[in-house]
Amino acid sequence: MAQGAQQQQMINQMVSGAVEAMEASVDAEIEKLDKMDEDDLDAIRERRIKQMQKFQAQKQEYKNLGHGTYDTITNEKEFFEISKKSDRVVCLFYIDTSFRCKIVDKHLSELCKKHFETRFIRLNAEKAPFLTERLKIKVMPTIMLVKDSNVCDRIVGFDDLGSSDNFPTSLLEWRIAQNKVISYSGDLTRPLLTKSRTRRRSKSRGTSDRRKTARTPSWTTKITRDKCRVTSPAASDRSTTAGFRGVLIHGHTLIAE
Repeated sequence: MAQGAQQQQMINQMVSGAVEAMEASVDAEIEKLDKMDEDDLDAIRERRIKQMQKFQAQKQEYKNLGHGTYDTITNEKEFFEISKKSDRVVCLFYIDTSFRCKIVDKHLSELCKKHFETRFIRLNAEKAPFLTERLKIKVMPTIMLVKDSNVCDRIVGFDDLGSSDNFPTSLLEWRIAQNKVISYSGDLTRPLLTKSRTRRRSKSRGTSDRRKTARTPSWTTKITRDKCRVTSPAASDRSTTAGFRGVLIHGHTLIAE
């Protein structure tokens, strides 16, 4: 009994100390505000105005570069130019016959409005043979994530998105954020999943090898207008037939899965 009372007294003292420290901090802030004169308030107001002006200028610059929209580019030259002008780019490589590319389109159309700091584009893989070969793109859809003119990551098929056609936009957002290609305030260790009914692939669409494929290790591809060099060849040797839900590309011949 005596020991229990002693422990309770210690807990009460710790709580009391924490409350007093918090009160002291609040009092200090109030005192600081009370001591401010008109010049101090004007300085704070001026700093705030400058911050707002800087933000608006940045937003206008992004808008001039095409940020806030999800655009279809028609050739590889545009891809290089956009990667040079915008620090962060999300590019979907697609083909018209893949319905899963249209699923990705729906999600990226939402994310481009939310993440004004990043440029969102799409490029028909059939019209980009150079990039398709150099970047080892063999499955549709493939999302390339570009940061500072470097392809820093890729999302191939739907394996990283729960292997479901019905994944939520928040899951794709979290996956893109892993390499800071978008500004993300959530927990990067686990996705913030919105309610979404999981739908397994029906047998009528056919079944494919469901073996798990190891995620690609970190790799970087340097983009320039004249070349696209993979700096970590081992990472580009990723298997393209096991577990991916998409359309396979063999060379430049597109074959439905």
